[in-house]
Amino acid sequence: MNEVQFCLPDVGEGLTEGEVLRWLVAEGDTVLVNQSLVEVETAKAAVELPSPYAGTIVTLHAAEGALLPVGAPLVTIATESAVQGDETSPDETSPDEETSESGGPVLVGYGVTKSATRRRRRATMPSPHGTERREAGPPGEPVKPVRHGGLEVGRAAEARLSGGAAAAKQVRTKPPVRRLAKQLGIDLATVRPTGVDGTVTRGDVEAVASLQLADVSPRSSDRPAASDHRDPVRGVMRSMAAAMTESAATIPAVTEWVDVDVTRCAAFIERIKKLPEYKDVKVTPLVLVAAACITAIGREPSINAMFDARAQEIVHRGAIQLGIAVATDRGLVVPHVAHANELTLPELGAALRHVVGRARAGVATPAELLGATFTITNVGVFGVDGGTPMITPGQSAILAFGAWRERPWADRGQVVVRTVSTVSLSFDHRFIDGATGSRFLRDVADILEEPGLLHLWA
Repeated sequence: MNEVQFCLPDVGEGLTEGEVLRWLVAEGDTVLVNQSLVEVETAKAAVELPSPYAGTIVTLHAAEGALLPVGAPLVTIATESAVQGDETSPDETSPDEETSESGGPVLVGYGVTKSATRRRRRATMPSPHGTERREAGPPGEPVKPVRHGGLEVGRAAEARLSGGAAAAKQVRTKPPVRRLAKQLGIDLATVRPTGVDGTVTRGDVEAVASLQLADVSPRSSDRPAASDHRDPVRGVMRSMAAAMTESAATIPAVTEWVDVDVTRCAAFIERIKKLPEYKDVKVTPLVLVAAACITAIGREPSINAMFDARAQEIVHRGAIQLGIAVATDRGLVVPHVAHANELTLPELGAALRHVVGRARAGVATPAELLGATFTITNVGVFGVDGGTPMITPGQSAILAFGAWRERPWADRGQVVVRTVSTVSLSFDHRFIDGATGSRFLRDVADILEEPGLLHLWA
C-alpha cells in the first residue's frame, strides 16, 4: 500500500485559498476515484472536491472551518497505486492531456488529470440543461451520473462517525444556515426541514430558536445583557470586500442616471411572452435591459473595454461577457453569460435564467463567476429606485436599474401616469469621457422607451 497526499487545488482561475466547510468522509473510510471528499468554499463558489485516488482515508489534515492556502495538504489516502481506478494503459495518451512537472495528479477546475500520461475522467462543462459529474460505482458496473436539484452533480459521500461508529445522517443545508445553527446552539439533526429536497432553511432554524426562547421565557430583568460577536470575513464576502476596496482605490468612477418611461417596454414584454419562441423563457425587465445594453455597447464599444494601468493600454474586448450581479446567502456574486452579443433575444432570456439560477442555488463554478466584461445590477428587485454602483475591477462600467413604478409623467403638456424606472451608469473616467458615457446611457434609455430600436440598431 502507498500513502499519497491530496492537497488543496486551485479550483478556479488564480484562487489562493479555501475554507473547509464540511468533510464528506472520515478517517478509515474506503473511497473510490471521483468520490466527493470535502466541500470547500473559495472566494467565488462552494465546491465538492473529488478524490483522485481509490483507497482508504488515513488522515484528514484540516478541521471544518479551517482556512487553507492552495497547495496545503487536505487528506492522506492509502492506495495500492497512485493511479488506481484508471482502466487505460499508461501509453494511451490524449492530445488535450494536462500534466504536472512533479508527476503527481493535478486537479484542473473540477476534473483530475493523471501525471505524465493522460487526463482522468472529469466533469463536463456546464450547459443550459445542467452540469454533469460522473461518479464511480462498484467494480464492473458502468459509471453513472447522479442528478440532484435539477442539475447533474456528484453524490456526496455518506458521513460517518469517527471511531467506527454508525454512519450519521447528513443534514442538507447551506453553509450560512450551518453557521447560524452553530451560533444558536441548535443541532441541525433535530430541525424539521421545509426546503426543497429536504433542505433545512434559515427559517427552519429560526423557528426552532424561537420555540426554545418561548420555553425559557425569562423575565426581562432576568435576561443577560446582549453581547457582541464576530464573524470571520471569508469566501465570497472576503472576495467582495477586496474587489470593492480595489475599485474605490484605483478606479476614478463617475455615475450618471436618467429616468426612463418604460411603459411601452412593459407592454412589449407582455406581448412577447405569448409568442411560441418564448414558451420556455421567463421574460423579465432584466432581459430587455440586458438586450438594450448589448445593443448600446455595439454603438459605444469602449464601455466593454478595460483600462490596463500597468501596461498603460486600453484593452478592447471582441465579445461581451455579460455579468449579472446576484445576491445569494453567501454574498454577492457575478455570474456571466458568455458571448452575450451573439445570442438572440429568446436565447439571451434562457441564458440569463440559467446563470442566475445556478448562482442562487450555489452550484455555479468559479469559471462561471469570473471573466465578466460588463455588469448589470437590478436593484429594483429590492424596491429601490437607483444608486451609484461600484465598478468591478477588470471592467470599465456597470449599469443599475431600479424598480418599475407608476409615476406622474409629463407627456405633451399633460401630466399622465406612466411606468418609470431610473437607470444609473458608473464608468471608468480614465478613458471613458462624459460624452461617451452619456451617449451609452441615452441609447439604453431610448431602447427601453421604444423596444423597436433593438431591431433597427442591431
